[in-house]
Amino acid sequence: MNKKTLNNLLLILLFFAFLSTGCAHKPLKSLPETSGDAPITQAPETLPDKAEQTPSSPDVEQTFKDDLFEKEFEVQEVRVADPLSSWNKGMFHFNDKLYFWVLKPLARGYTAITPDVFRRGVKNFFYNLTMPVRLVNCLFQGKGNAAASEFSRFVVNTTAGGLGFGNPADQNPDLVVSTGEDLGQTFGKYGIGNGFYIVWPFLGPSTLRDSVGLVGDYFLNPLSYVEYSETWMALKGFDLVNQTSFHIGEYEALKNSALDPYVALRNSYLQYREKKIKE
Repeated sequence: MNKKTLNNLLLILLFFAFLSTGCAHKPLKSLPETSGDAPITQAPETLPDKAEQTPSSPDVEQTFKDDLFEKEFEVQEVRVADPLSSWNKGMFHFNDKLYFWVLKPLARGYTAITPDVFRRGVKNFFYNLTMPVRLVNCLFQGKGNAAASEFSRFVVNTTAGGLGFGNPADQNPDLVVSTGEDLGQTFGKYGIGNGFYIVWPFLGPSTLRDSVGLVGDYFLNPLSYVEYSETWMALKGFDLVNQTSFHIGEYEALKNSALDPYVALRNSYLQYREKKIKE
C-alpha cells in the first residue's frame, strides 16, 4: 500500500470518527469561505526602471513583453484527484442555481434595505464569535503570537466593541489579524495531503482533508451549541446572507471569465487553500 493510499485512508477514518461523535444532530453548515474568492495568481515581476534598461531590438523587447504578460497570468497549479467528478459537477450546478435563484436575490434585497454600518457590525460579531476556532488552530500550529493576538482581539472587541459588533482592536497596531486558521490548514501544516476533491451541497468546494477539518471546527464554534436547531439554522442563514452581501459579483466574474466554470472554481479553491497553508 503506497503513501498516497495510506493518506487517503487515514483521512477517511478521521472523517467518520468525527461524524460518529455526535455532530449529526444538526445539519453541518458553514460559510464556504472560498466560494466568492477570485483565482489566486502570482504577482507579476516589476518592470525595471527606464534608467536601468538597455537598448534592445524590437524582437527582444516584444519577447520581454510577452514573457511579462504570461507571468502576470501565470497560476501555480495544484493537482488533486477528482474521482467523484460526476457527483461534484452535479453539486456544482446545484450550488450555482441556489446562488443565483435564492442567495443572491436575498443578499441584494438585504443590502438595499440595510445600512452598511449594520452589515459590517453583524460581520464583526460572527467573526468575533468564532475566535475559538482560530485560537485553537493557531496553538496547534505553534503560532503563539497569532494565538495571543486572537485572544486579545476577542477581549477588546467583546468589551470595548460591544459584544463584537465593533472592531476597536483594528486601531491597535499590535493586535494584527491572523490568517484565519482552521483545522484543514492545521492538517496541511502537518503534511497531510488534500486527499481528493469534493463539492458539498450548500458548503461548496472542499477536499477530504478540509471536510474532516470542517467537522472538527464545528465543535470549536460556539454557534454549534445553540440549543434549538431552528435557531441555529436561522443564525447560520443570516450570517451567510450577510457575508454574501459583501461579495456579490465576485463569483459571477470568475464564472464569466472561465472556459469551464467547474474547473475554474476547483482550481481557485485549491490555490487559495494552498496559499493559506503556506502563510
